[in-house]
Amino acid sequence: MDVDGTIGLDPAHVIGTAVRAEAAGYDGMWTAEVAHDPFLPLALAAEHTRRIQLGTGIAVAFARNPMTLAVLANDLQTLSQGRFLLGLGSQIKPHIEKRFSMPWSHPAPRMRELVLAVRAIWASWADGSRLAFRGEFYRHTLMTPMFDPGPNPYGNPKVFLAAVGVKMAEVAGEVADGMLAHGFTTERYLREVSIPALERGLAAGGRSRSDVQVSYPGMVVTGATDAERAGAARAVKAQLAFYGSTPAYRPVLELHGWGGLQPELHSLSRRGSWDGMAELISDEMLDAFAVVGTLEELPGKILARYGGLVDRFTFYAPYPLAPEQLAAVLAALKG
Repeated sequence: MDVDGTIGLDPAHVIGTAVRAEAAGYDGMWTAEVAHDPFLPLALAAEHTRRIQLGTGIAVAFARNPMTLAVLANDLQTLSQGRFLLGLGSQIKPHIEKRFSMPWSHPAPRMRELVLAVRAIWASWADGSRLAFRGEFYRHTLMTPMFDPGPNPYGNPKVFLAAVGVKMAEVAGEVADGMLAHGFTTERYLREVSIPALERGLAAGGRSRSDVQVSYPGMVVTGATDAERAGAARAVKAQLAFYGSTPAYRPVLELHGWGGLQPELHSLSRRGSWDGMAELISDEMLDAFAVVGTLEELPGKILARYGGLVDRFTFYAPYPLAPEQLAAVLAALKG
């Protein structure tokens, strides 16, 4: 199992974080599209590292088009000398329409077509064939020499798709190189819902499980003292409450019999009652979504829960956690 970390979006710290992560032995680093662009930090990181893989986890696919994504990914693949991972997610309808002012329709079929369109663009650059992609959502039929960068010397980047629902997991299995599970995902949901859907997609695409990687950002509740672990638990409960308020994530709750909590959390979120939302997350829910333990216990618990289930594990800690503490956990996991 590869172990990955995350890169913050503050340009003043990107280079140092990436260099330290590579030296510590991380296999990959991911950025997320939240309040900043997810691609720019990776360009900086690529220049100052040599081994570590660099991916977007995630970039919002439907805020862009296949051509812009193809160009961005191709350039970062070159800058990183073949270490870039293009991680894409759909986001949800209100954000696509109201924040990005872009069209929303049929997210799983649209994502499938977007990936195929990006691959068609890369193929036209690689072999000089005529660009002639015509789909239901995207159409790319013009590529003149001035805009053709030619073959990438490192090949095409791998494409990862974020998936919570079964339809998107099936698309990931059919057309992507990997699936990015969401942090609001339990081990049971992975085993009973996500992985079987991924395997159905693999079958549809004539591929096997070894053809894709499953990457999972696992929430952890840990710390050096009881007080630190209590603070970590509060932070993770707040994060779970935020995710749980989103209707798209309700199936995860429903699998555990907690589906009725989602509309309650959603109602509180609309009123801005964030503290009240976190109080609704029980210790039972916390244990289902997060690995809870001391720093010494954490490696064994992570491997017991996710070893053999996922191919890449990323520490997800929405609270301050000293790098040297995670370095010790990383060393034990890689040990």
